Amino acid sequence: MADWLIPAFLATLLWGIVGVLQKLGSNRLNASSLLVWVTAGYVVALPSFCWGSQLSSLGARSLLLGIVAGTVNGLGTWFLFAAFEHGAKASVAVPLTALYPLLTVALAYLFLAERLESLEWIGVFLALCAGAMLSYESSPG
Repeated sequence: MADWLIPAFLATLLWGIVGVLQKLGSNRLNASSLLVWVTAGYVVALPSFCWGSQLSSLGARSLLLGIVAGTVNGLGTWFLFAAFEHGAKASVAVPLTALYPLLTVALAYLFLAERLESLEWIGVFLALCAGAMLSYESSPG
């Protein structure tokens, strides 16, 4: 088994749990308040991430990329919370927003010269179909 599979499966497990926790939190807090408390959770975990890190050897560009990535991540999280606040179901909004790798594929193509194989393009197409199916809401009545 590839070394990266266990961390990837653990990330999937934890993100599956967090989707429900975020929806429960959004039932009690507005999007901004929930983001503050989620960020507090990161701060609590931060010392364990700093241990063994190479923070002192980072250059200005690496720091800037990290800060921009964190800011964009925080904004994306806030918009997910706002969707919950406006009545989105966790079972729909979380998988729908989890289609963000499709944008990553396009950006990696443009800026990193990464290319997909035929089978991977089929996966992209199926993901787009899944997004359309998840976002479909039948008319009441």
